[in-house]
Amino acid sequence: MVFVPIEPLTFPLENSWMSSDSANRDLAPLIALMETEALQRGEFTLASGKKANYYLDCRRVTLHPKGACLIGRAMLDVVLDNAKESGVMPAAVGGMAIGADPIAASIVTLAGGDDVDLKGFMVRKEPKGHGMGQQVEGPVTPGQKVVIVEDVITSGGSALKAVEAVEAFGLEVLYVLAIIDRLAGGAEAFAKKGLELKTLTTIRDFGLEP
Repeated sequence: MVFVPIEPLTFPLENSWMSSDSANRDLAPLIALMETEALQRGEFTLASGKKANYYLDCRRVTLHPKGACLIGRAMLDVVLDNAKESGVMPAAVGGMAIGADPIAASIVTLAGGDDVDLKGFMVRKEPKGHGMGQQVEGPVTPGQKVVIVEDVITSGGSALKAVEAVEAFGLEVLYVLAIIDRLAGGAEAFAKKGLELKTLTTIRDFGLEP
């Protein structure tokens, strides 16, 4: 059996990663994969309760081998770029189960390959009913700085619950990082809590409008 080395995925680093600037990124492979694997058209009810004529099933991309690599690398670059600019490196990334779990796993796996000390954590929807009864799981301790990751941001409700849980645990949230922003008020909801929303893409990258 012959093993062929795979070239590492690279993304431009000259600008800060902001949703409004996503068109300037080399995110075409990720957008194309999301269009074929995640984007569905029809009538849907979102987790926020709102109705929509399209749905983004991002788990079909976060659990896809190529998608996991693309998302993990892009988000790790966001974290490292922001750490370089701010001088603050988060100790861990994570978010609300189950949507954030494969995202965090992809980021920390690539971080490990790059010898970057970045751990992961997960937030249960409710505290565990046995054992230590924790809602936040993983190698994190109170006082550490973390980044909340999410797949799709609509109203921001799920990620805000994760923020509340990790803050109650004693962690400090630096910002929220998501794959895509539906431009439906999520960024404004985070801003009210003093948090910035960073996203790789918005629905406009798919020819959609709020």
